[in-house]
Amino acid sequence: MFRKLCIAFALLASFASAALAQDRSILVQSTTSTQNSGLYDYLLPIFTEETGITVNVVAVGTGQALKNAENGDADVLLVHAKASEEAFVTAGYGVERFDLMYNDFVILGPEADPLDLGSAANIEEVLRLLSGGEGIFVSRGDDSGTHKKELALWASIGFTPDPYSGWYRETGSGMGATIRVAVEMGAYTMTDRATWIAYENKAGTKIVFEGDPPLFNQYGIILVNPERHPHVKVEEAQIFIDWMLSDHGQALINGYIVNGQQLFFANANPM
Repeated sequence: MFRKLCIAFALLASFASAALAQDRSILVQSTTSTQNSGLYDYLLPIFTEETGITVNVVAVGTGQALKNAENGDADVLLVHAKASEEAFVTAGYGVERFDLMYNDFVILGPEADPLDLGSAANIEEVLRLLSGGEGIFVSRGDDSGTHKKELALWASIGFTPDPYSGWYRETGSGMGATIRVAVEMGAYTMTDRATWIAYENKAGTKIVFEGDPPLFNQYGIILVNPERHPHVKVEEAQIFIDWMLSDHGQALINGYIVNGQQLFFANANPM
């Protein structure tokens, strides 16, 4: 009888250990570009192998990711709208924000580039040419980091696009879907470079404008505040953040190559 009890307790302990091991997971609210580009498919298996921690990603527009994290539906936030991220921390929803990596935004358009945006001196001139309404511009219109950046660029020239104007179309969708609409319509749009590189159906569309400093695209990473949401898995989440910011994690980010091109450039804050 005693031996059977010992075996039973041993089995229970084994099941409990397995359950705890399986529970070593975190939830990351993330922008879509890191998912669509394949970065997570490349990075996360390495992280899990090295730490035993599983990372579950919810990839949505940055605005929605911020709202989800504010509601406590995250352990870590990884997005690309610095002003909104800083406001998130200031409001007490996040512990501290760190620069993680960057790339840039580009303007896509038909290969013929009928508005000749490729000859523009800067992004301000590009937007003025688009605002003339002689070509169609497709916007995400979804409060994502890309959409926030686009609106800020329009504001920089004192212009507010009207979604009822005919030439300015909002998809209310993610970057991949928005690119698809632009490709199908022979229209212009703005995208992060990583999503475009990884996007497969480029038929008839190319980058028509790039390289201007205002198109810089910074990504940040934040631990959701456990004082606001006690269920946050602080230990596992901090391990993930430290790993991403470490020399090892940064080297892996720099090493992610698609079609011969580096998609993200690590620039973490010193810890």
